[in-house]
Parts: sequence; structure tokens; C-alpha cells
Amino acid sequence: MHEIRAYLPDFKNRRFYKGVLKFSNDGIVSLLPIDTVEDLPYLLPGLVDAHVHIESSMLIPSRFAELAVRHGTVATVSDPHEIANVLGKEGVRFMKRDADDVPLKIHFTAPSCVPATDFEQAGDKLTSKDIAELLDEGDLVALGEMMNFPGVVMDFPDVIEKIQEAVSRGLPVDGHAPGLTGKDLEKYVAAGISTDHEAVNAEEAREKIALGMKILIREGSAAKNFEALAELITEFPDEVMLCCDDLHPDDLMEGHINLIIRRGLEMGLNIFDLLKASSANPISHYGLNVGQLKPGDSSDFILVDSLESMSVLSTWINGTEVYAKGTISFSSLNTEQPNKFISEHCDSKDFRFYGESGTYRVIEVVDGSLFTLNHEAEMASVDGLILPDTQQDILKLVVVNRYNKSKPAVAWIKNFGLKQGAIGSSVAHDSHNIIVVGCSDDDISDLVNELIDSKGGIAISKENQVEVLSLPIGGIMSNLPGVIVGESYRQLSDEAKKLGSKLKAPFMTLSFMALLVIPELKLGDQGLFDGNNFTFVNPKIS
Repeated sequence: MHEIRAYLPDFKNRRFYKGVLKFSNDGIVSLLPIDTVEDLPYLLPGLVDAHVHIESSMLIPSRFAELAVRHGTVATVSDPHEIANVLGKEGVRFMKRDADDVPLKIHFTAPSCVPATDFEQAGDKLTSKDIAELLDEGDLVALGEMMNFPGVVMDFPDVIEKIQEAVSRGLPVDGHAPGLTGKDLEKYVAAGISTDHEAVNAEEAREKIALGMKILIREGSAAKNFEALAELITEFPDEVMLCCDDLHPDDLMEGHINLIIRRGLEMGLNIFDLLKASSANPISHYGLNVGQLKPGDSSDFILVDSLESMSVLSTWINGTEVYAKGTISFSSLNTEQPNKFISEHCDSKDFRFYGESGTYRVIEVVDGSLFTLNHEAEMASVDGLILPDTQQDILKLVVVNRYNKSKPAVAWIKNFGLKQGAIGSSVAHDSHNIIVVGCSDDDISDLVNELIDSKGGIAISKENQVEVLSLPIGGIMSNLPGVIVGESYRQLSDEAKKLGSKLKAPFMTLSFMALLVIPELKLGDQGLFDGNNFTFVNPKIS
């Protein structure tokens, strides 16, 4: 039997009182008030990330866990569709095996959109039959985000079958419906989809809540929606959850859901509403085996020094202290390195863009958003070639299919700000082909070939030198400790900024420039894609 003296939460009366928590590895025994003048820490329910792609941390689940518990996270709902796009069902099973080695309660969903659309080539494909097979294994908590919202609205058979596989088993279905509204949204929700994490303003979120959806308020490395949606936590305390969606390793080193709570408190939100969004609501919605500080519950909780700082002193999972005073009590045991990387070396000539002077479509990046704009720019032909124009901040963007030998896709992008060199990655949601933005074909070619040789990673090329953070697991993750990966990533990000980028997270932003399901304009391995109309478009307008 263990005892902890702390300020304990009274959820019914929405207050804290000095008390003692008695618990064991079998569960919580009691929470009783005490009379004491001693200064005490605050005891809170363990935090839950309601929607996260662990792969975006560039860490395998066991390494992700080593960082997450430091910030009071005791559980996640994780969609492994990134690794599934590379390795299919076996990628999902790899994630589950690795997660089983650590105490963090990592719950997985069945990836619903592999590939995200039929307009790109991934490393594998999951059919409705594959989804049924994964769900029948009995340890998945939901169908992962249904990004193919046009397929739902237009009753694509395979899309509807996947949803029904989850619904028939009594499992929730996660949504992904950026900007969807009106009758189309009504049909999307009626299909059985119960959550959305893509709302970017309160008006959009309220319409979705009115139809019965739960809103997951996202604050990640690239997409940051908390400020725009924070009022919903007070307005609809039972209908919202907190999530990161995609969090890069350097950000995970600094904090997790605890930082979102701290920010909410700074904005004047009530701690009990924030705790409901970060614990009780996701536990209830997904049926998670995570305790909520009630007698009989599993002993999952955290101690923080104060509500103002939300600095975590210790994290307990199933009655075991897994983190305290800067030290974790477990470590990753993974030795597997599954991957799929078939690309052959490219030549700088492969990235030339032949064309005449005229008006061209340009992907316009919006810092801090997954959405892009469809920009039009006048570009001049030089000896039959269209070249990057750093004066207009229009650079070359390329996508190279890493699952077969095919011609690279080439287009134009604005707001990356590079004045020299190139940056690139094999982390390119969701198919994870090679994606590079650069100022010259030579820099782009050097970087692409280095990524091929490394079988994946993120890299920067300048002055005939290439620096790479290798990601040998699926080309998207490392099995090194998170601190090492985070520091390497931070260093490469700083180097990208020295080349001229003004973006807060240049590599994270780049990783979404091939995500065709997010409007307006993106580049897939088969060409420039209009995400509003779900069709390929010619880069040249006139």
C-alpha cells in the first residue's frame, strides 16, 4: 500500500483540498481529507493525448513513451497510419509490439485511409478486409481518422465498409473533415463518424458539435488551433478533448498535454474543464483502461508542483512510479528495424522544369497551418527552363516515389524563404515519399540521393555537403533515445533557418506539403493536386 499527501481534486465541487491518496498496484483504495499546514503538491489524473501520430515524433512508441511520461502523459490514442502507409498491417503490428514493452498506455486505432487517397502511391494498402482483420485482433480502440471525406459523402463502397467494420463492433470512428459543412457534413456524421480534430475556428466546431461530434482541439508542431477553439472548453466541457496530432521530437522534449493545460489556465480557463478535456472525456469516448482518481480505478495519476507551471514532479501508471525527479524507470528494448525503400539514385537533370514564360500555380505556405493557398505568379523561362526565384521566394518542390523507380514530380512553392541549399525528408504525410524544397537542382539531387542511401531521414544540403538525421525504421522513425533525436532535429531546423527559412517548424511544414487531403494545393508523387476539387492540375495556367 502506498500513500501520497497532496492537494486532491474534488471534481463534484470543483475545488482542491488537502488529502491523502491511498493506492496499490491493484488500484486506488481511497482519497481522504487531512488537516495539515504543510505545503503540498497537486495530484491530478494522468493526462491523455486523444489523437496523436507517434511516428511524427520520429520515435518508435517505446522511445516516445520515455519522453511523454516526463510531462504527465499516461495514455494516448494513436493512429499508426504513417507506418501503415509504408508497411501496411505489419507496420501496425510492429507499433503494438514495441508499445507493449513500456508502461505508457498507448492505445492504437485501425488506419482507415492507407493510402490517404487513390491519387498517390504509398508502400502498402489497407482494404476493408484488412481493417476487419486488425479489429478482430481485439486490441484497437477505434477506426482511425477517415480522411477520405469525399468518399464518405459519395458513398464509396470500400470507405463505407471500413466504417461499418468499426460500427458493427461497437467502436468509435474518428473523423478528419477540414472545412466540411452543411449537408455534406451531416452525411459524414450520419455515416457513424464521431470526432473531428481539423476544426480551425469556433464556428466550424460548433456546427460539428451540434451534429453530435466530439471536437479534438489540436495544438501540435505545425497545426495550432488551441487559441481559436479554447472557448469551447468552457462552452462545451463534455464535448471536447485535447490532442497534439503531430508533435516533433524537439517539442516533445519541452512538454506535451501539460503545456496545453498551462496555456489554458493562463487564458483564464477552469482547471476542472481542462482536466475533463485532457483525461475524463477521451477515457470515456474511447473506453480506455485508464484511471480517473476514483476508488477501484487503476492508479494512473501525476503530481505537479503547481497549477500555474504544470511542471510534473512524478508520473504513476498502474501504481508504479514511472517518472520522478528527472528519471524514468524503464527503457526501450526494441531491436527491430522494418523498412521499405526501393528508390534508385537520381540525377540533377531529373528535376529540371521545362516550360515557357507565363503564369504558374504556386503552393503558398501558411506558417502554423496545414492548409496552403493557391498562389499565382509570373515566371520567366531561361533557355527553356523555369528556375527558382529567391527574389519572389518561389522555390522548387519535388516529390520522389520511394517505392519504385518513377519520374519525380516537380512544382513550385512560396514562403519557405531559403536563399540557398535545400531541405528534405522521407517524412511526407501520408505516403512518406521523399519530399525536398530547394534553390538548385544540384542541391536537391544531392539531398535526395543521400536520403536514398540512408534509407530515410531528414536532411539539409548546402555547398555540396549533406547533413542527415537517419530514420531507419520505416524511413520515418528512429530507435535512438528521444533526447538525441530531438537535439539532432533541432540542430537541422536551426540550419534550415540559417539558409533563410522564417518558418517556425520548416521540416514539419514540409512534411505536409504532400498531404493531398488538406486543401488547397499540394504536390503528390503523381503531380500537382487541387485539394478543393480533388483533381490534378497543370502547374502552368497561361
